[in-house]
Amino acid sequence: MTTAAPRRFEPVAPDPDPARRPLFVRIRRSTSVRDISAVYLFAALFVIFALWEPDTFLTLRTWQVLLDNQAIIGLVALGLVVSLSAGVVDLAVGSEAGFGGIVVAWLLARHGVPIPLAILLSLLAGALVGVVVALLIVRARIISLIATLAMSSILIAVIDWISGSQQILDLGQPFQKIATDELFGLAYPVYILALVALVVWYFLERTALGRRIRATGGNLEAARLAGVRTSRIIVTSTVACGVITAGAGVLASSQLATGDPTIAQSYLLPAFAAAFLGSTQFHGGRFNVAGTLLAVLVLAVGVTGLQLAGAPIWLPDLFNGIALLAAVGFAQFQKRPTTRTAAIRRILRPRDGLDQEAVTKPSAQARA
Repeated sequence: MTTAAPRRFEPVAPDPDPARRPLFVRIRRSTSVRDISAVYLFAALFVIFALWEPDTFLTLRTWQVLLDNQAIIGLVALGLVVSLSAGVVDLAVGSEAGFGGIVVAWLLARHGVPIPLAILLSLLAGALVGVVVALLIVRARIISLIATLAMSSILIAVIDWISGSQQILDLGQPFQKIATDELFGLAYPVYILALVALVVWYFLERTALGRRIRATGGNLEAARLAGVRTSRIIVTSTVACGVITAGAGVLASSQLATGDPTIAQSYLLPAFAAAFLGSTQFHGGRFNVAGTLLAVLVLAVGVTGLQLAGAPIWLPDLFNGIALLAAVGFAQFQKRPTTRTAAIRRILRPRDGLDQEAVTKPSAQARA
């Protein structure tokens, strides 16, 4: 009786340098529908609503309000991008934002905590939620979908308990100015979104930590074999997501001048739609910051245009739902067939100090 030889992974040739491709090839690829479909969608929506509602859609104030309103959703989407990049499908991002918003309102109105300290404690509360989510995934071995769904329900209960299911009022004019004061015609949350986006982009795209996060999200077991401490990466990602989304909730309470216990779920669907639609832009199926911000803008234009046209109140939710389905479907279509070796070797680099040979050669225990 003969035994089959152990399977060995063949080395994968590195991708050709994009800079060496002919100029027309690079232009064609960078402007293809496959890579920047959201740009073409934005142009189409802009033309449609500019012709449909020119008196309101084309005004400067409409676009200022659009950007101001979408800054908070953009922050929640960025937090989600961090967790999704690590392979954690965080269904609690909306509740985490609502939790951060209600905590800061509770500290300000009920306990008279100074504004800086209240904001800091709210961000720490978001980080604590991220730690709990990571422990459920890493230690309790619960898949992220179930762990975050349960955490979302728990946070909603905590929000109702803290607020008594009532709005928390009297947060003070200085706190309200954080999200309502303007600079060059745009509210401060827009600039905060730009700053957070720059930081997240830098860490995901320009650091070894970002490469480890993407490796973990690409294939957890292969990343572990390559020397990535995947448990720490998951903790880092969920904590970062918790802090960013809690900060979005703080800005939401400042914008509304109340701690509203009902806003949590209003951020969930738009954030997922933006993150998945953004993953189809620029990087071919990989979650990224630039694509997510573009997707937030596209979805905002669609929803705002429908509202200005007098659409029924339920139509924006329908629009976001269809956009999410289309984005996920397109993202799956864009994924090229690849082995775990190819995926991880393209992400990790020798200077990371990781054992890439572990990716191309099965371990002794696996061969046994």
